[in-house]
Amino acid sequence: MPDIAIVGSGPAGYYAAEAAQKIWGDAARIDIIDRLPVPYGLIRSGVAPDHQSIKAVARRYEATALSGNVRFCGHVDIGRDIAIGDLAQCYDAVVLATGAPGDRPLAIPGDQAGNVFGSAAFVGWYNGHPDFAALDPDLSGGTAVVIGMGNVALDVARILAKTRAEFAGSDIVAHALDRIDAGRLDRIVILGRRGPHQIMMTPKELGELAHLTRAIPRVDPADLPPADDDAMLEPGQRKSVVQLRAFTENHGRNEPGRIPIDFVFCAAPHAIEPGPDGKVTAMEVEETRIDQGRPIGTGVIRRIPASLVISCIGYRTTPIPDVPFDDRAGRFANVDGFISPGLYCVGWARRGPSGTIGTNRPDGYAVVERIAADLSDAAARGALPARSGRAGFDALARARGLDVIGFDDWKRIESAETDRARADAPREKFVVIGDMIAARS
Repeated sequence: MPDIAIVGSGPAGYYAAEAAQKIWGDAARIDIIDRLPVPYGLIRSGVAPDHQSIKAVARRYEATALSGNVRFCGHVDIGRDIAIGDLAQCYDAVVLATGAPGDRPLAIPGDQAGNVFGSAAFVGWYNGHPDFAALDPDLSGGTAVVIGMGNVALDVARILAKTRAEFAGSDIVAHALDRIDAGRLDRIVILGRRGPHQIMMTPKELGELAHLTRAIPRVDPADLPPADDDAMLEPGQRKSVVQLRAFTENHGRNEPGRIPIDFVFCAAPHAIEPGPDGKVTAMEVEETRIDQGRPIGTGVIRRIPASLVISCIGYRTTPIPDVPFDDRAGRFANVDGFISPGLYCVGWARRGPSGTIGTNRPDGYAVVERIAADLSDAAARGALPARSGRAGFDALARARGLDVIGFDDWKRIESAETDRARADAPREKFVVIGDMIAARS
C-alpha cells in the first residue's frame, strides 16, 4: 500500500495520480499538495480565460480528486513550510509536478524598464493568479510588442485586442477586464526571431484573430517564402502558414477604431529603450536571416516604438531547496523523471515547457510505472523502509501550524466564486489567498 506525495495540482500532478490509481487501485494513498489553496494549476491560471472548452478538462481531474484514496492538501509550500527531506520521510515516493511557473528572462539591455512583463506574469494577471493580481500594466495607449511565435503570444495579443462584449462566457478577472476595456492601444506587434516557416502557432488559434471585432491581423507578403515551399512543412504547420498567407490581404489596411495586429518576422529583440519616467518607449530589434531553421543576426538594427512589452519566450521551473536543478534547462535535474531514490518529477518540471496539456498524461504514466518498478525492486531486496505516510504529513502540518485546505474546502471556494460571477461569466476568481481561505467557511 504505497504512500505517494505529488507536489503540484495541475495537469501533470493529476495525471500522475490517475496513473497511480491504475497501477495500485484503492491500495495506494495519494496526497496532492499545492502551494495555493485552489487546485488545477495551469488550467486555472495559465489557459486563456476565453478558452473554456480547454479548461473543462478539470472535470476529469475532479473525478480523480474525489476518489477515496486521493487527497488534496492546499496552502502548503513544499520547500518553505515543509522541506523536501521531511516530505520524503513520510512517503514512499515524492513526485514533483510543479510545472514551470516562472518566466525565462529576456536578458537584453533595458529589460527591467517599466511596463515590460513576462508572459507568466501577464497571463497570471488577467487569469487572477494571486502572485500577479497587483501587476498594474499600463494599457493607456501606443503599441504593444508581444515577443514570441507560439500560442501564448497569440493568447496575449488576442486578449489585448478583444472588446468587452467578446469576453462573454470567459472567466477573465474583473480587474483585468476593466483595464483592457479602458485601454487605448492602437497597435499590437507579434515579434519573432524566426520566419513564418518556423512558427509554433497552431492554425485554430491563428484563425481566431480573423474573427475579432476590432482586430486586423496583418502580414507583409514580402515576409513569406514562396508558396511552393509550404509543401515541405508538416500538415499542422502548413495550415498555420496558409492562415498567415490569408492575413497578407490585410497588409497596409487601417480602419478607425480597429487595432492592427502586425506579424514581424526575422527580428530578434536587441534592447529596450526606457523613457524619462522609466517606462518602455521603444524596442530595438536586430534583423535575422534563417540558416537551416535557425536565426542568424545580420547586424542590422531597427527601432519599433512600444509602450508595452510582453515577452512570451518560455518558462522555468521554480527551484526547491535540496532538489538538484538544471539551471540551463530551467527544470529539475533528472533522467526520464528520476531525480534520486524516492524522488521523481513529471510534466514541465521534468522536461521543460513543451507539449500540450495532454502530453502530460503519457509522461505521468511513464514516471509512475518507474516508481512502481523501483518500489517492487526495493521490496524484493528488503530495502523498503516503513514510512509514516499521511499521518506523518498531518503531524508535520500540525506542528508547524499550517492551515491545510482540503478538496471540500476548495469546492466551497469554487461555489463562492460562482456566486460572485458577472452575469456573463462562469466565475469571478478570488485573487487574494486570504479571501480564498475565508470563502471556505
